[in-house]
Amino acid sequence: MSDRQLPPRPDHRPGSAQPRLNRPVRERYPQIRPTSGYGDPRIRHTGPGPGAGSEQEPERSSKLNARLTLALTVVIGQLWALTVTVDEWMEGNTGTAWWGAGFLVLSFLAVLGLWLLDPKDR
Repeated sequence: MSDRQLPPRPDHRPGSAQPRLNRPVRERYPQIRPTSGYGDPRIRHTGPGPGAGSEQEPERSSKLNARLTLALTVVIGQLWALTVTVDEWMEGNTGTAWWGAGFLVLSFLAVLGLWLLDPKDR
């Protein structure tokens, strides 16, 4: 690499030495029209609009968060119960395994009840 010399870099100029690159943007990129993007007369307002990002119904939001927390707690309990039930079944303790299966069914019905609680939130 040391025996080869690289050519010197050209000085930086805001314009290009090639005249074809110094044309106006509309000549260089004819596919960009004045109605593309922000110049489109049909677009009156950009952005999400007034009130975006603020909670419109805080009571509904808190209710949904509470039900989601309850449902996730029940699902975690179901996973734990499923692990215990399968372990008991594999050890031959079928009585305990049936109690675990009953708990799994009841916790599923609890989540189903939470889901059926308010049909307009679906």
